[in-house]
Amino acid sequence: MFDGYDSCSEDTSSSSSSEESEEEVAPLPSNLPIIKNNGQVYTYPDGKSGMATCEMCGMVGVRDAFYSKTKRFCSVSCSRSYSSNSKKASILARLQVTGKPPTKKAKVLQKQPLVAKLAAYAQYQATLQNQAKTKSVAVSMEGFSWGNYISSNSFIAAPVTCFKHAPMGTCWGDISENVRVEVPNTDCSLPTKVFWIAGIVKLAGYNALLRYEGFENDSGLDFWCNICGSDIHPVGWCAASGKPLVPPRTIQHKYTNWKAFLVKRLTGAKTLPPDFSQKVSESMQYPFKPCMRVEVVDKRHLCRTRVAVVESVIGGRLRLVYEESEDRTDDFWCHMHSPLIHHIGWSRSIGHRFKRSDITKKQDGHFDTPPHLFAKVKEVDQSGEWFKEGMKLEAIDPLNLSTICVATIRKVLADGFLMIGIDGSEAADGSDWFCYHATSPSIFPVGFCEINMIELTPPRGYTKLPFKWFDYLRETGSIAAPVKLFNKDVPNHGFRVGMKLEAVDLMEPRLICVATVTRIIHRLLRIHFDGWEEEYDQWVDCESPDLYPVGWCQLTGYQLQPPASQSSRESQSGSSKQKKKAKSQQYKGHKKKRKMPIGKKPVSLSSLPMTGGVRRSFSGGEELTPPLYRALPAQTALEAFPPPRTSREFSPSLKTVTTLQLKEELIDGEDYNFLQGASDQESNGSANFYIKQEP
Repeated sequence: MFDGYDSCSEDTSSSSSSEESEEEVAPLPSNLPIIKNNGQVYTYPDGKSGMATCEMCGMVGVRDAFYSKTKRFCSVSCSRSYSSNSKKASILARLQVTGKPPTKKAKVLQKQPLVAKLAAYAQYQATLQNQAKTKSVAVSMEGFSWGNYISSNSFIAAPVTCFKHAPMGTCWGDISENVRVEVPNTDCSLPTKVFWIAGIVKLAGYNALLRYEGFENDSGLDFWCNICGSDIHPVGWCAASGKPLVPPRTIQHKYTNWKAFLVKRLTGAKTLPPDFSQKVSESMQYPFKPCMRVEVVDKRHLCRTRVAVVESVIGGRLRLVYEESEDRTDDFWCHMHSPLIHHIGWSRSIGHRFKRSDITKKQDGHFDTPPHLFAKVKEVDQSGEWFKEGMKLEAIDPLNLSTICVATIRKVLADGFLMIGIDGSEAADGSDWFCYHATSPSIFPVGFCEINMIELTPPRGYTKLPFKWFDYLRETGSIAAPVKLFNKDVPNHGFRVGMKLEAVDLMEPRLICVATVTRIIHRLLRIHFDGWEEEYDQWVDCESPDLYPVGWCQLTGYQLQPPASQSSRESQSGSSKQKKKAKSQQYKGHKKKRKMPIGKKPVSLSSLPMTGGVRRSFSGGEELTPPLYRALPAQTALEAFPPPRTSREFSPSLKTVTTLQLKEELIDGEDYNFLQGASDQESNGSANFYIKQEP
């Protein structure tokens, strides 16, 4: 564990006895705990409380990582060498790690176990490389650093435990500040790679700010790294793998006996679980594979699904290519747990519209994805009181996620699925209806926005403002969907206002951007894309698979879009204003024109057959063919793939009403009593925060 001290210790005195060296390290009480490893405290009767010294080479390390039942040797090679060498050789070898120059005899006796250790280490490295093949290569983002961004602004990142779908989301444990790890020592002049122990100063998602042991309150050499990276190890890893621990050059002069210093510093400290790297590797294994066939929403006609094939899998995110795409560029990105993908045959089973493929038979190598791999929805009972066609509700517009709109149930499907349309902006043929499950956190009962002080977007063309639900229901002869049919569960999600994270731009779902939680309404999160105006914010559920911890892109090798600069916003805004004059006055829905990447031109809609309104799509205001995804440098990625630029025109501000009571009788003869709910709710316990409906 401490190989290499002979080259860095300032103690140059020589000695030929082990007793002299032992006097420098005062033995600690044998009942003193040393390392808390994965919840266990190791205490051993060797006078060093959890530390063990190899009787062959003198290496010091965590006793639990040593070999043999008696834990006398650090490796198998030392155990075998000891049996063929004298006790004197062991004593001489131990002098090598205490700062005393070894004798020639000690060097000769050390040759055999050293070669054996190098061979064992080479085998260990080969094993690590095989495990690394299952992981994607991390992407370095030039021009943007999460560590600098968080440190310079004192930001707080959402903890990994908030993201159950992300790697290590369910087994992160109690990793927190002051946990000790073994990391490469970058403050060293040795030609070989050496390590030293560091403590976590601050956590930001997967990223940790580390400080080398011995620097105390000096932050001069603090550095950020991904805690799930291949160079981060639990204390004791160096002892088990034969890697040397060498103190940083800046502080070498502070202590003459670094072994005693570490023993004292590590007393009562915590480290990573021994199998941490194995858990990281296992959590990054995904069941979806290329060539699997799925049913996915048609991004140009939300009312139907199409067959697509998995082209690639990155961190659980799927690049799906529609089966009829000959050049493989007509794609769609989503997470494997997204509610937008289903097994083959799902549409037929529930009565959902489906576009038949022109391909009569599956291509060679393609196969249907097993149904059990898809996210399960909660079973519902549709036999009793249930949703009916024509009922009104409030829903997040999937084509403009910054708004919650007045909506209508257009069709009731099987298994609890509903087809919903946004009032005032629907196409006559229903091509822009969208499918939500009855338990979806994206639909709400009438009055939800007013109670929680969220601006509700009224139907386009509705002139009686401010919008009042009672008046609208009476004018349209409609009824509100019963409140008891909506999902009111609020999980203990752990998010707080101001937390940083990485979030998918759901209007361009191949993009993942730097983002912030700006509002919390029970389980509903308002996600703001850093560097962009609030009109591009998105309402997202706290359990959405499109939210990730800080450092997820670096861990999985996905391209992260950094915050937009002011100059980039102004130049693109000016360009869009010039294009707006030449645009057709044909109605494109409530959604504002999305900023187009450089070199990407919209397809004219004048030649497309339309009935009523213009078809809307996930790919923007017009029907576009997105370019093939590729990882770009951070500086150019902003120009090629800007964050979301879509927004419906907001209605005039609604007057805040704390308690609204409808005194008049509604169509179905029921009275609705609206109870006030807390805005920006941050309590994570379950609560009945929706409108209470009384008979």
